[in-house]
Amino acid sequence: MEEISLFTKLIELLRVQPVLTLFLILGVGYLIGAIRIGSFSLGPVAGVLFAGLFLGHFGFQMSAGAQSVGFALFIFSVGYQAGPRFFDVLRTDGLKYFLLALVIAVTGFAVAVVAAKLLSLTPGTSAGLLSGGLTSSPTLAAAQEALRSGQVKPPAGISADDMIGNVATGYAITYIFGLAGLIAIIKLLPQVLGIDLEKEAKALEADDESGVASQQGNVSARIYKVTNEEMTKIPGKQLSEQYWDKTSVVKVRRDGEILKPDPSGYLQLGDELLILAPVNFFTETVAKFGEEIAHETGTAKFTETAQIVVINKQAVGKSLEELDIARKFGVLLTRISRMHMEIPRTVDFRLRKGDLLTVVGPRENVDLLGGEFGHVEREIAETDMVTFAFGIAFGVLIGLLAVNVGQLSLGLGSAGGLLTSGLLIGYLRSVHPTFGRLPDAARWILMEFGLLLFMAGVGLRAGGDIIETFAAAGPVLVVAGICVTIIPIFVGYLFGRKVLNIHPVLLFGGITGSMTSGASLSVVTKAANSSVPSLGYTGAYAFANVLLTVAGSIILFF
Repeated sequence: MEEISLFTKLIELLRVQPVLTLFLILGVGYLIGAIRIGSFSLGPVAGVLFAGLFLGHFGFQMSAGAQSVGFALFIFSVGYQAGPRFFDVLRTDGLKYFLLALVIAVTGFAVAVVAAKLLSLTPGTSAGLLSGGLTSSPTLAAAQEALRSGQVKPPAGISADDMIGNVATGYAITYIFGLAGLIAIIKLLPQVLGIDLEKEAKALEADDESGVASQQGNVSARIYKVTNEEMTKIPGKQLSEQYWDKTSVVKVRRDGEILKPDPSGYLQLGDELLILAPVNFFTETVAKFGEEIAHETGTAKFTETAQIVVINKQAVGKSLEELDIARKFGVLLTRISRMHMEIPRTVDFRLRKGDLLTVVGPRENVDLLGGEFGHVEREIAETDMVTFAFGIAFGVLIGLLAVNVGQLSLGLGSAGGLLTSGLLIGYLRSVHPTFGRLPDAARWILMEFGLLLFMAGVGLRAGGDIIETFAAAGPVLVVAGICVTIIPIFVGYLFGRKVLNIHPVLLFGGITGSMTSGASLSVVTKAANSSVPSLGYTGAYAFANVLLTVAGSIILFF
C-alpha cells in the first residue's frame, strides 16, 4: 500500500508540475533509447515516445501550443540543414538520388493508402502507418499539424482531435518494427542477394588509384633535420610520389628560407622538414629522413582548426586531387562533412556546394583557402536570432496561404511553409555566409529539442488509448507497417540497380537516406567496413526529408 501511495503522490506531483513532467520524459526517454541489445538500440526518439506513452496512459497531456513550438523548431531546422545541398544537387548527378528518394516515398505512400483502404482503418491512421513504417518523424509532424491547423478537414463523424490521436497511435504501433525491421532487412538483404559489401566498397575505392586519403587522428607540427644521406639521392618528384601522402603538409627550409617545390631538385644534409601531419605519418615515414630537432608541439601554438564552407564555383565540382589542398594552401584537411554527415576523403572525391571542410594550418593559410573556396567558419557561438525568428514566422505565414477549390483547401500548410522557409534561408546562407548564422551545435539542439518536444506530445496523446487500439487493430496495423517498411526497400533497390545503375554500396546508403534512417546507415557502413555508403546517404537524405514532409499532409486526403 505504501508503494502505491508513493506512486500516486508522484503522479499527482507531475500533474501540477508540467515542466518537471516534460523534462522527466525527455531524460527517461534518452536513457531508454541508450539501452543496447547487441548492436541494436532504440534511440532517443523511440525512447521519448515510450516514456510519453507510459504517462499518457495515466491521462497526461501536453498543450497544443508547446507541441507546435517543437514542431516549428524541428521542421524549420530540417529545411535549414537541407538548404545548401538541396538546390545545388538538382543540377548535378544528385538527380539520381532525387529519383531514388521519390520512388521510395511514393511506394511507401501507395502501400499505406492501399492498406488503409483494404483494412478499413480509421481516418488518420494511414498517416501514422506511413510515418511509422518509414520511421519518418517529419511525416508524422506534418500530418498532425495539418489537422491541428485546419489545413485538412476531418470527414463527417470524426473530430480533428480524434484523427490526430489515430495518427499518433498508428505511428506508435508501427514505428518499432519500422526501426528494427529496416535495420534487419538492410543487414540481411546484401547477404540474400549475394553482395559482399566490403569487397564492393574496396573495389569502388580501388577505382581511385590513390585510394582513400588517410583518416587523420591526432595532428601535430614537427621539425626534422635531414641526416640520412640516402634521402639526398632521390629527386623531388620521386620523394613526393614515394613518401609524401598527398594530405600532409611538408615544407623544406634551407639556410632559413622555405624552398619552392622542385620536382628535379634534391634534399641536402642539414635541410629542415617542417611538417604538419597526423602522428602516424611521423613514425611511419618521416623518421627515415633524420632526427627530430624540435620537441613535438600541439598545433594550437602555430596553427588553428577552422571550417571552410564550400561556396565558390572554382571549388565546386573539383576533385581533391585537382585541388591539391595540402601543397597549394599549406593546410591539412582532416574532415569533410556533407549534410552534417562525415564522408570519405578519396582523392577523386568531388566537392559540392555546402560541403564543410575541417582544416588545420596557419591562420593566414586558412584565410587564403577560405577566400578561394568560400567562407571560413571559426568558433563563433552566436546564432543570428533575427533571421531565425523571422524565418520561422515567415514559414508560418507561407503555410497560411491557401487556395480554396470547392471544399478543398490547397496550400503548403505549416509543415510546407516552415520547410520552404528553412530551405531558402539555408540556401541563402550558403551563398552569403554572413547571413543566417546557425552554428552546428545550436542547430543540433534546436532540431533535437524540437523533435523530442513534439514526440513527447505524440506519446502522451497516443498513450491514452493505445492499449485499446492495439487490442482492436494492433496485429493488423503491425502487418500493414511491415509492408510499408519492406516493399519500398525492394522497389528502391530494383529501381536503383536496374534503372539508375547506382553502385550497390552507394545504393544501400541511398536507400537508408531515402528512409532518413541514420541507424541503418551505420549498419551498412559497418558491413562495408567503409564510409563510402555515406555518399549515397547524403545524396538522398535532403530530398527524402522534403518529400516525406509533404507526404504527411497529402496522405490525409486519401
